[in-house]
Amino acid sequence: MARYSSAIGTSFSPLPKSNHGGISRRAFVAVMVGAGGVRAQQPPAEDAWPQFRGNPQLTGAASSSLPGTLRLLWTYDTGDSIESSAAIVDGVVYVGSEASDLVALDLNTGKLRWKYHVNDGIGESSPAVHDSIVYVGDLSGTLHAVNTRDGQSIWKLQTGAEVKSSPVITGDRLLVGSYDGSLYCVAAQTGTVHWKFRTNNYVHCTPAVSEGLTFIASCDEAFHAIRISDGVEVFQVASGGYNAASPAIVGKAAYFGTFNNEVLGISLATRRVLWRYEHPVRQFPFYSSAAIAGGKVVIGGRDKFIHCLDARTGKAVWTFTTGARVDSSPAISGGRVYVGSNDGRLYVLDFASGKNAGEFNAGAPLSASPAIAAGKLVIGSQDGKLYCLGG
Repeated sequence: MARYSSAIGTSFSPLPKSNHGGISRRAFVAVMVGAGGVRAQQPPAEDAWPQFRGNPQLTGAASSSLPGTLRLLWTYDTGDSIESSAAIVDGVVYVGSEASDLVALDLNTGKLRWKYHVNDGIGESSPAVHDSIVYVGDLSGTLHAVNTRDGQSIWKLQTGAEVKSSPVITGDRLLVGSYDGSLYCVAAQTGTVHWKFRTNNYVHCTPAVSEGLTFIASCDEAFHAIRISDGVEVFQVASGGYNAASPAIVGKAAYFGTFNNEVLGISLATRRVLWRYEHPVRQFPFYSSAAIAGGKVVIGGRDKFIHCLDARTGKAVWTFTTGARVDSSPAISGGRVYVGSNDGRLYVLDFASGKNAGEFNAGAPLSASPAIAAGKLVIGSQDGKLYCLGG
């Protein structure tokens, strides 16, 4: 039976049961705004989720507020597993799947606008949208630039191995990692390579951008700071573990998890580790990328927990237990945390307390991350279904 937090003014109607013990796909209720809840805010003029984690700093913090009550608006079947997280820009959803398609869907209706086919599947690389071009990498190692209007190819760049990293746009340049061990910086309009930064292992993570530098937590167990203008490494910090998660940047600090069962806070000013967090009992890798807001770090773990940490000290604020590992990266909006789990549920948690404020049962693992824009949340599942939730 679905559980709801009564501590924050929950209001809901009776719901049909699903076969998985949670809320059915046709009914999903999150917290209602009440005296103890978070009041809805007017969305800003720029209301979009144009890339993985929502912005180049990879904070996972949405500018859009979601309704107090969410319901399933539409579902689209891509035909194969979705591990790519969606982008939402100008009323269009872009997402890739292992059916080897990048699709563009109408955000309001879920109707297909166009479909762009690649040679191999699209894995965890999530689309990035900028200046009427959508970019995505595939498992053959090709980076694609596609016209958002008609789904026609603009250019392609072949890297030396699969691309699971998500593209990030900064100015007129695009940054993306490859399993050939390199971080690529290319001209966004033409695909011309400006430089390649070589690491000692795969570049699985998505690069973060701040103040003229790009940051990667590479699989070579190091956190690298690289100058965007020329590809020169400014500094690196040993992480002490294999890194697949993407770093989130806020101010002069970076945050990410490792396969050494730790979450790290790193000072960009002193170029040293600020703190290391490890759960005192359950030591499991962190594959999820962190979300940051209000001085707190929220991250999923393969220990089945969602962890909330104090960004200054790394001390645990709260943990929430799901039914399976959490590879999905959380999104934060309006005082709530939204995150998928491999138990097939999308969880809505109160950001302050970590209490369960609602669940949506997709019935298949949710390792992709939520995208939030225009009052709607979009997330894909490993059975190939894309879900849109809204008011």
